[in-house]
Amino acid sequence: MTPHFENADSYDRFMGRFSTPLAKLFVDGIAPPRDALALDVGCGPGALTRELIEALGPGQVSAVDPSEPFVSAARSRFPGTDIRIAWAESLPYPDDTFDLTLSQLVIHFIADPVAAIREMARVTRPGGRIAANVWDFQGNRGPLGIFQQAALDLDPEASVYEITRGTGEGDLLEMFTGAGLADITTGELTVRITFPTFADWWDPFTLGIGPAGAYVASLDPDRRAALERHARELLPAIPFTIAATAWTVTGHAPR
Repeated sequence: MTPHFENADSYDRFMGRFSTPLAKLFVDGIAPPRDALALDVGCGPGALTRELIEALGPGQVSAVDPSEPFVSAARSRFPGTDIRIAWAESLPYPDDTFDLTLSQLVIHFIADPVAAIREMARVTRPGGRIAANVWDFQGNRGPLGIFQQAALDLDPEASVYEITRGTGEGDLLEMFTGAGLADITTGELTVRITFPTFADWWDPFTLGIGPAGAYVASLDPDRRAALERHARELLPAIPFTIAATAWTVTGHAPR
């Protein structure tokens, strides 16, 4: 991840409004048994970690992230849960440790995602489940579509796109297949967030998080005001709802 993502509170306001309900749908769909040991790979400030703890209890969940600020935030939020600084490609656990290893909105950031998935399988017991999700940024169904349209309408050279590599239909399936996982299934999850005011939607874009936030921060006051006005024009009347869809894939560690 880039440093633009590493302020936990700002990240929660910006992307957490979508990633938190996505994590609940993700865990509900997997429905892990209460005695499962679970690992959250690339936990960030802990949206998925929180849902796993709700389902399993703090002592049944571990989490890793390469960002020290995110790990510090997650540790303060979830005492009693093992949360470590680590990269997905080199997990600090023995073979066959977990029943379930999950990764939310992270795989497409990893330089070698197949290697990371193999590592997730290594720490998962034979036959245990490995699952991941990513926003459909290639299909423009992620949570930032209207903002990106507004910015590009005014500035066709605007650098507002998230990483799209690995976020298209079939990309996660190809990665999981390449990593040698078995019994792979795919699907979609869609969250719908209602914003009671324009400010509720707009203000998190001014926090400097991710490419969108960095772009807003780079604008002079007149250009920022023009972008805000155009975004208002593109959005429905308040209150309005934004839908965001993520691809999901689940496989099993080789036996």
